Amino acid sequence: MTARSEPTQGHPATLDPYFSSPDRHAPAVRTASRVLVIDRDQRVLLFGARIVDLDTPPAEVLFWYTPGGGVDPGEPLRAAAVRELAEEIGLVVGAADLEGPVWFRRSVDHFLGKDMDSRETFFVLRDVEHVIDVSGQTEIELFEDQPFRWWTLEEIASSREIFAP
Repeated sequence: MTARSEPTQGHPATLDPYFSSPDRHAPAVRTASRVLVIDRDQRVLLFGARIVDLDTPPAEVLFWYTPGGGVDPGEPLRAAAVRELAEEIGLVVGAADLEGPVWFRRSVDHFLGKDMDSRETFFVLRDVEHVIDVSGQTEIELFEDQPFRWWTLEEIASSREIFAP
């Protein structure tokens, strides 16, 4: 049993500054839009993540994930997904071409030197026939030199690789 003290009359309780600092240790919130890009052969396009921070050179693929990325302030989720497809794989589509949203994922991880609370909304783009063009990728994406691959569901199910939506 813990001891309780009665509040002192006339003296408001004060908190240590550690406790009064809002979200002092809360991870940075990152809203993201992601797209399951599916080709005509029912394969899914995935990128291979090769870094977790900028101080470590790219290594072997750590996990595979869908195209997409951060939503700019005031940007609609669907518009962000369209923009990310153009930047990451050179595919220009209209917002109406995307199905969904089909899924929402929240993940708290450590990435690029900070804790990140990722809130990801997923869309689907089907029947894609496109040659991947990575020339619009960001500096971090280019540094990572991330591989990409079209995966069948059977390959994903039987693989020993790690997949993160």
